[in-house]
Amino acid sequence: MLPSIHGFWLGNVLIVAMGTTSSTHVLMNSHTVSAYSVESAWSDQRWTDLSIMGEYEPKIEVHFPQSVLAARGVTVSLECFALGNPVPTITWRKMNGNIPKKARLRKSQAVLEIPNVQLEDTGTYECKAENPRGGTAFKGHIQIYTFPQWISTINDSQLDSGDQLHWECKATGIPRPTYRWLRNGKLITPQIRVEMVNGELIIQKVQQADSGMFQCVAENKYGAIYCSAELKILASPPVFSLNPVRLIATLGKDVLLECKPRASPKPRVTWRRGDRRIHPSRRIINSSRSDEGDYVCRAENQFGSAEMTAMLRVKEAMHVELSPCKVEVTVGESVVLSCKVSHDPSLEVAFQWLLNQQPLNFQQEGGHFEYIQRQSSTVDLMIRSILLQHAGKYSCRAQTSADTLFAEAEVLVRGPPGPPGVVIVEEITDATATLSWSGGVDNHSPISSYNLQARSPFSLGWQTLRTDPEPVTGDMESAMAVDLNPWVDYEFRVVASNAIGTGDPSAPSRGVRTKEAVPSVAPANVSGGNGRRHELVTSWEPVSEEFQNGEGFGYIVAFRANGTRGWKEKMVTSADSTTYKYRDETFPPLTPFEVKVGVYNNKGDGPFSGVVTVYSAEGEPRDAPSEVKASSISSKEIKVTWRQINPGPGRPQGYEVSYRKDSEQEESGKKKKTAGNETSMVLTGLEGNSVYVITVRGFNSIGQGPASTANTAKTKKDPPVQPPANLMWIQEGTNVSLNWEPVKSKDNESDVIGYKSLNHPQLTHPTILSYCIYSLNHPQLTHPTILLLIIPS
Repeated sequence: MLPSIHGFWLGNVLIVAMGTTSSTHVLMNSHTVSAYSVESAWSDQRWTDLSIMGEYEPKIEVHFPQSVLAARGVTVSLECFALGNPVPTITWRKMNGNIPKKARLRKSQAVLEIPNVQLEDTGTYECKAENPRGGTAFKGHIQIYTFPQWISTINDSQLDSGDQLHWECKATGIPRPTYRWLRNGKLITPQIRVEMVNGELIIQKVQQADSGMFQCVAENKYGAIYCSAELKILASPPVFSLNPVRLIATLGKDVLLECKPRASPKPRVTWRRGDRRIHPSRRIINSSRSDEGDYVCRAENQFGSAEMTAMLRVKEAMHVELSPCKVEVTVGESVVLSCKVSHDPSLEVAFQWLLNQQPLNFQQEGGHFEYIQRQSSTVDLMIRSILLQHAGKYSCRAQTSADTLFAEAEVLVRGPPGPPGVVIVEEITDATATLSWSGGVDNHSPISSYNLQARSPFSLGWQTLRTDPEPVTGDMESAMAVDLNPWVDYEFRVVASNAIGTGDPSAPSRGVRTKEAVPSVAPANVSGGNGRRHELVTSWEPVSEEFQNGEGFGYIVAFRANGTRGWKEKMVTSADSTTYKYRDETFPPLTPFEVKVGVYNNKGDGPFSGVVTVYSAEGEPRDAPSEVKASSISSKEIKVTWRQINPGPGRPQGYEVSYRKDSEQEESGKKKKTAGNETSMVLTGLEGNSVYVITVRGFNSIGQGPASTANTAKTKKDPPVQPPANLMWIQEGTNVSLNWEPVKSKDNESDVIGYKSLNHPQLTHPTILSYCIYSLNHPQLTHPTILLLIIPS
């Protein structure tokens, strides 16, 4: 058995490893090799010859069938594998069109995969293998087949005996389906009365025996589908549902005599009057009294016969009159329409009112309409507080059992004009807009004038505009709106008026923006002051976007010291700015300046505000508070008082008290500020029996002033911690005596100067109404005793 050979190229040298010993052999230089073979058997020699195969043209070794049959919806794979040196390139094409976009190539383009194939994917496909030595190709055809599918099916039918049955069912499929018909599960064959052609079933003169369940079968070699329907054959003698029939006609009108029995098959019909047969025509033209009488209809078929009597009575003709026939009223007024009928007194008449051929609903018309019956033959329609929508043609419908008549009247309603037509902005400038529109309906009162209105993001709803010309008369359909603000988005509408009133507005025009212009509104409420040392602070109310008139809007702040001539101007580029701070180290505190603020945009500079006086910022307080005093209130509190700093430049807004224990560094001290210009403060949270160093200084928005001379104060010692010992009490009637041992203060505690007795009432014990405090110099405190008064609860 020959050992396996493994090789690879290193440059132009083929390195070959053979056998399990992995011995390596270097072969002679060669050119590109796609395959090699061993020509001689393995022997004891260490070398064997390898032949190098040369280039050759492709050869397709594996390919798809020449005819591929596939069901619609499946995935079709076409394979085409070829050998060659160099390795061939595989390409695909569809001979009668383009390869479907959904197709994909796999395995180095050797497999063409078409998912979800459809009928349009049918065709001849070619696979071609090419290399520099040549090429070869293979062609095969894909044929898609489909199962039958219904286009149209049959439905249940009910026919009279003797009628013709015509059913048709249609289906699609590849190959094209064929059809069979079944009745009650059995195959139908052609007969004299039965014809079957390409999905159609025709049965002439159906009989009772033809009833049953029918099926149409559409099938091809890949499957069959079924649809079913039931056929019922009717067979019955004539039957009249109503007999006799009473007919009422009016003089001069035509009368139709109808004979409609239920029968199957359709019966033969004859008419007679008394003993005399009459013409089979069932219409009596221009009826008269002589036409009154009984008419008999006879119907018969092979299953039987029946008769029906029509009893005709001829009455006087009816006449209807509606007045007034035309009336014109104004919105808000009322009108009455009166409908009067003359008719045969033996007949009852019913009335109905209609507006524009639609019945009036008196319950849903908001109380505008009222039906008034004055007599059996006269009714009125009252229309109260008439509206524009009540205009139109009113009909009075009068109906008897013999006749129905209508009478009409026209009601015209005068009212405010309807909305004008579409508003078009013909031309726009920075302050004007030329508008055009079409006139609306005048509602029977001529339009006298038009009102132009506009709406912008800055307006509260729609605002009436000034116009040129003014006023805009009713015969005009264009005008110019003036005094608009530049660079503002507007919508426009038009409202028409006449002698009756003002109508509804037109629909808004498309939004437009006026052109830019130089600003025309100066800032309001210019003021200033405060700020930091050496600053001049100017403030103002910003100009609304409505009046900025264009892009690039900003402010110009101009100022000069009182008594000087030239203005210094500074630009503020933000349209939302409300302040400007100018710093100059040479400004003394509270120096008066003349200040004004102007506006500008990309179109140029606008107006300045009026000149106001603004003072530069004041300095920090110059003097320290005087007459500073500090005194201890308790072991935790020290009260500090001082005298206010004299007013002037550097006015204080408040005072800051700094304090620390005399044993602490200044950096560890604490600070506390007043809320305003108070002249005293209580320091709390201090340590008992401690000396504190205290200073006071004024402050304002600029900074702090100098500190006062340091003062010291010592807090009192803490109260005794030890409570009285050996508390005893003795009750004698309503008196209670308390006794205890005196408390001796420690060196770091305050001396005892008295005792306090506190008593808490309890619901289950007597109530103590008072407590007593005794000072140490009270004669009873040689041996401390308190006498209490007790009232039983």
